[in-house]
Amino acid sequence: MKRKTLLFLTIIFASGFVSAQWEQSSGTENLNIQALLSFNNHDFAGGATGSYLSTDESATYAFANSGNDDFGPTRGYTHDNDFVYTCTSQGVFRSEDFGTSWISKSNGLPSLLCHGMIALSGHLFVGTPNGVFKTNDQGENWESAGMDGEDSRCITNNADTLYVGTNGSGIFKSIDFGNSWTSVNNGLSSTNFRAIESKGNTIFAGGQIGTGVFRSIDFGNNWELLGGGLATGSYRGFASNDQLILAGSFGSGVFYSTDNGDSWTELNSGLLDETIFDLEINDNYIVAATNTQGVFRFPLSELNLGLSSENASLSISVYPNPVANILTIENINPSIQAYTIVDISGNIIQAGFIEKSKQIIDVSHLPGAAYCIKINDNTFRFIKTE
Repeated sequence: MKRKTLLFLTIIFASGFVSAQWEQSSGTENLNIQALLSFNNHDFAGGATGSYLSTDESATYAFANSGNDDFGPTRGYTHDNDFVYTCTSQGVFRSEDFGTSWISKSNGLPSLLCHGMIALSGHLFVGTPNGVFKTNDQGENWESAGMDGEDSRCITNNADTLYVGTNGSGIFKSIDFGNSWTSVNNGLSSTNFRAIESKGNTIFAGGQIGTGVFRSIDFGNNWELLGGGLATGSYRGFASNDQLILAGSFGSGVFYSTDNGDSWTELNSGLLDETIFDLEINDNYIVAATNTQGVFRFPLSELNLGLSSENASLSISVYPNPVANILTIENINPSIQAYTIVDISGNIIQAGFIEKSKQIIDVSHLPGAAYCIKINDNTFRFIKTE
């Protein structure tokens, strides 16, 4: 019986750790892509040659730029309940038909060159070389939202708080929809930021060459430069969901973290260009925008997020993945359960009992590799980092 169990685990394990690769999206080969958006089963990709649209989860893209500007980069997207918006070197454009046609909406913008935009609480905000501008009427009219003269390159929000990364002056935040701004640079060793992302109450920001990714867990009041497997360099794109944060670097590819940025894993197999301008997550794929080779996608299922198990009880949670030192098992059912950790060959590495609703297991002694942990009839897969 024991031999059969180990064989079963090995089969599950081998199928769960197939070495997946990035797949290049058809229709964007050899293109510069700088911005991505996934919205309502539509995936947008924009860059030096305009805007493109996919309706098959980024497998294929078609040119979708009618009425937009063909001769300047598409640099960012956002959406509200009615429209999709894009910011370009020729201003802001709006579409009511998922990119079939676009209409220029730049009235009030002193500079048509735009970098990054976001929809928030009935407002739209866009970054420009002259500061941040906002509209309260879906792009019909724009007005200054402060930061006059600041070259604003990226923007995100945490609830109703805005964060803007600049070229030369670091990061600013506003708690009153742009009526006033506060510099929040404590701990930053970079003054230039091209990407910024909010994941829950954590803010991630991509610094200039020679720095990397910075993180703030106190609403921008303090920042720390992250390591944990991240390459040093400039970062241009982020994406996140409840389970992971992704960072795209200028020259070193894509990295992901499932522990809010404490540790990172490189994800570059199959990428033909490791200079990443943006990242996005749709229902089933991570999507990457590259400098010279267009769009790529990677299946989320291959990351084994949350140490998922096909037959796992919903009352069991095992995290983080990857793990460096401590694996945590949360078990709502108070009954005593056994656990067994096995390696890729099915050899038992460690075993014990779960006697608490939140059990901590020390795996710091394990070599860096892939493993399975079996809890009663549930099997979870995880990666142990060095």
